[in-house]
Amino acid sequence: MAASGFLLSLTRVYDHLEEWWESRATMQRVASLTLIIYFLGLLSIEAKRVGLVPEPFAALVPDKHIWAIHLAFTVILIVELASLIFSISSSFSRSVGKQFEILALILLRNAFKELGHLEEPIVVARHWEFIVNIGAYALGALFIFIALRIFLHISPHGHFIADAHLRAHYAVSKKLLALFLLCVYVGLGIRDVWVYTQTGIDPNFFGTVYTVLIFADIALVLIAQRYMPCFHAVFRNSGYVIATLLMRLSLSAAAPYDTCIACFAGIYVLILVWGMNNFEKLPDHGLTSTLADKNPKSMTRPLIHRQSSPAGGRVPLRRTRAVRGSVPVSGRRGRQLPARKR
Repeated sequence: MAASGFLLSLTRVYDHLEEWWESRATMQRVASLTLIIYFLGLLSIEAKRVGLVPEPFAALVPDKHIWAIHLAFTVILIVELASLIFSISSSFSRSVGKQFEILALILLRNAFKELGHLEEPIVVARHWEFIVNIGAYALGALFIFIALRIFLHISPHGHFIADAHLRAHYAVSKKLLALFLLCVYVGLGIRDVWVYTQTGIDPNFFGTVYTVLIFADIALVLIAQRYMPCFHAVFRNSGYVIATLLMRLSLSAAAPYDTCIACFAGIYVLILVWGMNNFEKLPDHGLTSTLADKNPKSMTRPLIHRQSSPAGGRVPLRRTRAVRGSVPVSGRRGRQLPARKR
């Protein structure tokens, strides 16, 4: 009882942090801070160019003004990563969508980073490799943006867990995992800032965070399997982990292979969701019924989807087109749902 009370207190702490972080006032302060950091970066670079920055701080300040844009995008990525951690407690699909948002921003950040390698006056023949990389990063970010829009449109909305009590336990487990990740995230940030100020070496903060996210997603798959033992739920969650692994590999690859891997991750997720949507319309041939006998509370009804209305109310059950030869699915009171006539 004492342990459960302690865990519930931790979830309340997480709820307060999430409410504070996602509030409008916090987002406005973060946006103002990003703007201030951007102008401070420009001023510090200009101060170094005229010799106003003393040593050893001058070694930490870049020489080109374009790096101020890189710094601003870095701050935006740090904010988005924090939002990603908070999204873990909501749903797996929302977390994956947030990872694609961050991946698109990382590609744009890399484009500005390549722009910093250009020397004035810019000669296309001399800087052809950097210009090609900038174009590849820009197109890759655009592709990920479009893939994200399609993913959010075709991603199914609903619960794999039919029992409300099990859903509450599952939500508590995800909140505890997100709170642990938040502590790790802050710790990694403090460590990398210390390493950069002491050595001037970029410790690849985002690559390390994505590595942590891979292990966190695997832990989330194992947690979800306790409440969702059905095959299609386990396969979907495991497929999302593969997508996260591909995103992590794209951060370590050299240009333009990193963009190709990122685009392949987007294509893979779209095919995965498309396959899942069509898999749920097919007859189960007794596969889900076997699992339902073991844990009936955690199973879903593949042919029935309940969606929330925009006002937060409940809408009637939406019946999908039944497949000829499929097993009939019972309704809320044992009524057999007739197949829609063609």
